[in-house]
Amino acid sequence: MPDTSQTYANHTRWHPLFHFFILPVMLINFVWSIVECVESPGRNQAWWIVVSAALVGLAFVARTNALKVQDRIIRLEERLRYQQLLPADIAQQAGLLAIGQIVALRFSSDGELEGLVREVAGGRLTKSSEIKKSVKNWRGDTFRV
Repeated sequence: MPDTSQTYANHTRWHPLFHFFILPVMLINFVWSIVECVESPGRNQAWWIVVSAALVGLAFVARTNALKVQDRIIRLEERLRYQQLLPADIAQQAGLLAIGQIVALRFSSDGELEGLVREVAGGRLTKSSEIKKSVKNWRGDTFRV
């Protein structure tokens, strides 16, 4: 867990193994296979381009699938939070928000949640970055993928 509290400025989650090792190695491997095919054309080298592209695709699919599952869990957690903290009419409106908006609202404190949900539901805040920047009392999320 980080020593400093989370804010909009520092909330981005970098997964070192993925972002700084797996992804760069996969991309370098893909470029390398293209260079090898250009220098020594052949079916084997062309096949390694296909395999390298598949590995890059696999890395992205693995990451995006984990993020989609995380978003679904966040949506469930936040809907439960809405039911506990918000008046029924506002909780119902919050249930209709886009997943990106719900994910952004999770950073808001309990005290400011209702006001932010009203702004988002009213169309005054639409983008997740706008919502996050509007959060005054940041509720950190250190268990992200």
